[in-house]
Amino acid sequence: MGNLEEKDLELIKRASEAIKKNYDNIKFNHTVGAAVRCKNGNIYTGVNIYSIHGACAELIAIGAAITNGEREFESIVALRGENGDEILPPCGNCRQVLIDYMPNCKVIVNDKSGIGKVSVTELVPFAYNVPE
Repeated sequence: MGNLEEKDLELIKRASEAIKKNYDNIKFNHTVGAAVRCKNGNIYTGVNIYSIHGACAELIAIGAAITNGEREFESIVALRGENGDEILPPCGNCRQVLIDYMPNCKVIVNDKSGIGKVSVTELVPFAYNVPE
């Protein structure tokens, strides 16, 4: 896995802050925070929206970036928990969205060897609709 840079640690911090500020320990409507960094350095955050047709935190963060005119993305991370300290890999739906909207993006994940970055295409090796 790739080594994390200072800007990756900042991205993790921003995702953690988003969920710490919004964590819902009563109805558990908001349990995951995410942050996406655009190529220009701008960071957008989001928290999940839980309902029958909810949206993941990554999708909310990506939507916020796109709403603000961003189209070039560098990296993304999602964290779960009241303390925002558990790094989560994207779910299958988010992985497809990442392939569709940011196929060259890096995803910060945690595995047995520790925290690092992987490419979206490593998460979805036989993805549908992978751009050339």
